[in-house]
Amino acid sequence: MSAGSAAPFRGTVGKTVADSKPWWPEAVKPPEGAPNILVVLFDDVGFSDFGCYGSAIRTPTIDKLAAEGLRYSGFHTTAMCSTTRAALLTGRNHHSVGVGCLANFDSGYPGYRGKIAREAGTLAEMLRVHGYRNYMVGKWHVTPLTESGATGPFDGWPLGRGFDRFYGFLDAETDQYAPELVSDNTHIDPPGTYADGYHLTEDLIDQTIRFIGDHHADRPDVPWLTWVALGACRSAPATRRIRRRPRSS
Repeated sequence: MSAGSAAPFRGTVGKTVADSKPWWPEAVKPPEGAPNILVVLFDDVGFSDFGCYGSAIRTPTIDKLAAEGLRYSGFHTTAMCSTTRAALLTGRNHHSVGVGCLANFDSGYPGYRGKIAREAGTLAEMLRVHGYRNYMVGKWHVTPLTESGATGPFDGWPLGRGFDRFYGFLDAETDQYAPELVSDNTHIDPPGTYADGYHLTEDLIDQTIRFIGDHHADRPDVPWLTWVALGACRSAPATRRIRRRPRSS
C-alpha cells in the first residue's frame, strides 16, 4: 500500500535498495478545462433584495455578475436555512438526506436527524474525487447542536463532508461582532472586537481571499470550489449598534 492510497503497491521490495523498485500511484487529474467554482450564499435574502431583480436596493456588484451570467426566477427554497442548505449541498430533497427540519434538533427519525446522511454525497465530496480542492467559509448549519462542541464528532462538520478548509460558524446564527468561530475542526476566538472595528462579514471575505490566494500560490493547476455562506442578513444579535435616544422631559 502506498501512503494515502488504497491501491496495491506495484513496485518491488527486495533485500536491498538495489533489489527494490519504488512506485507512486498516479495522482487524480481534474477533467480538462475544469472550472473554478464560487458559491456565494446569502441568508434570508430574496429576489426583492437584489437590484438585478428590480429591487430599489443598490447592489451594483451582484447586478454586474447577473448581467454577465444567467439569471433564474423560478428557484424554490425549502423556506428554512438548514433544509435549503442540505438540498443545495447534495442536489437532493432535504427529507431524503436527513435534514427535513432545522439542524438544531435531532428528532430521532430518519428524515429529521438534522445532519446530512452519510450516503448522500455533498458537492464537495463529488468534486474531490475529480481532483478539486474545496473551501468552506461562513455558516454551515447542517450539524446538530449536540455534535457541534469541541469534541465533535466531526464527521458532520465541513471537513468531514468533503471540504479541505473551513472558517466560519456551525449554528444558525451568531453575533456579527463577537461570533462563535470555528477554524477547520477547532473552536477559536474572533480575531477582533466591536471596539476595534471587527465585523464578521469582513473577516469571512478576508478568509475567502486568503484560501483562494494560498491555493493559487501553491497549486494553480488544480481547480477549486469555494463556498461562501454569509450570515449578515440573518436575524443576529447586533444591538450594539442601536443607540437609544434620551426621552424628552
